[in-house]
Amino acid sequence: MRKVPSVLPRPVVAVICDRIRYFEHPVHAVPETYLRALHESADVMPLLMPVSPEMLDLSTLLATVDGVMLPGSPSNVAAERYGAEPLPEHTLKDEYRDATVFALLPQLIAQGIPLLAICRGFQELNVFFGGTLNRAVHERPDALDHREGDHDRPLTCWYEDRHIVELTPGGLLASLADTTTPRVNSLHHQGVETLGKGLHTEARAPDGLVEAFTAPDAPGFLLGLQWHPEMSLCHSPFARQIFTRYGDACRQRQQSRLLSGENNNEFEAHCAISV
Repeated sequence: MRKVPSVLPRPVVAVICDRIRYFEHPVHAVPETYLRALHESADVMPLLMPVSPEMLDLSTLLATVDGVMLPGSPSNVAAERYGAEPLPEHTLKDEYRDATVFALLPQLIAQGIPLLAICRGFQELNVFFGGTLNRAVHERPDALDHREGDHDRPLTCWYEDRHIVELTPGGLLASLADTTTPRVNSLHHQGVETLGKGLHTEARAPDGLVEAFTAPDAPGFLLGLQWHPEMSLCHSPFARQIFTRYGDACRQRQQSRLLSGENNNEFEAHCAISV
């Protein structure tokens, strides 16, 4: 019977990129705050995943990674993905990210790859599960203004804790927080309109907007958050607990992958080094 070495390398988490322009060159990029949060609080090794479907080899990805993160982005999920009228022409979109994420999600979820989805990633997951998005949540009756506000302010001010969320009793997030109403730094103009099939609400804003969900029937860890815990690690134990819990799920996946022999060469090489 195979034994997992007592000292394992850090789990590898693939982080979905945005495709942006940098000095007129197409670039695949992720804000550093997500990478630092994964490294420092989840204790995993982040790797950037390009959003060009032709570059992706699904079998290689599934055999290599122990988790995937869908980070936030200034861009929006194309409205055609959830059967709505196209977004206004000036709205920032990323068709490369859309194409890559929605092509990958069926197998990532089916294989139980731990998924942590933040902001845009949260909205991507909701759409994948058949949900829809409201493109202007601040215009709903009695709604909070969830937008980040004046961009002339320092960047850190964009991510100030804006409002509380009410955690669902007995849920995953409730088990990680020391209060049922933690404050979060939610900043977005789009949000959940209808929740995807099979998703379970983990948190709501005071105006009723869904701010977090899990998928209880999914074979692996799956957590979607509308807010940005990666920007609150210095002052929020709750934010740190979210990443720690995700890192634990990735370590469980890593051990399962090694024990199952999905990558025997890696397992044997590491065992040899460990001895």
